[in-house]
Amino acid sequence: MTLLSAFGLFAAAAMLVAYALEDKSPWFTLALAAACALGAVYVFLQGAWPFAVLEAIWCVIAFVKWRDRKKRLSAETAVDTGTTRQEN
Repeated sequence: MTLLSAFGLFAAAAMLVAYALEDKSPWFTLALAAACALGAVYVFLQGAWPFAVLEAIWCVIAFVKWRDRKKRLSAETAVDTGTTRQEN
């Protein structure tokens, strides 16, 4: 197994684990975004740039999903504790 293949295997395994655990914590969604970025780098290095573009898009989608989940959880926590946060 080449170093590039091992990198690809790591990226794919990280995506699988992060996706499987995504409902447990928003941090797994962020891990999914990072793993998708690694996957994009891997397929780009393999020469399959159209797949790299798709992986990069999945990375952005996962990052936006993480950001939205963090905001929602922060708002829910503020409501549960009876505090209000004023955002600029």
